[in-house]
Amino acid sequence: MRVKTGVVRRRRHKKVLKLARGFYSGRHKHFRKAKEQLERSLCYAFRDRKQKKRDFRSLWIVRINAACRMHNTSYSRFMHALKSANIELDRKVLADMAMSDAPAFSALLDQVKTHL
Repeated sequence: MRVKTGVVRRRRHKKVLKLARGFYSGRHKHFRKAKEQLERSLCYAFRDRKQKKRDFRSLWIVRINAACRMHNTSYSRFMHALKSANIELDRKVLADMAMSDAPAFSALLDQVKTHL
């Protein structure tokens, strides 16, 4: 028995080509190329959602370290002092404080100076 896949194939192709919109050259026009590129792109998207968390954490650490160095201490000593003082602020908040609210960050450093 012969099975015709006209409607099913068209729907599947349209779905892939819709997701491949914006790809370069034949990768958004030709089904096979679009499908191959889409597999890669979805892998990269999955990988980079995890990578983004790492990148932001490292950016926050760099910012906190820079602010600490301006007050003659290091990042690691500052974080240890925060833990000793039982101050539970995450790195995202600390980095934002270091960038946008320098007086508050200085006050926080003064507060944990005894634990340094």
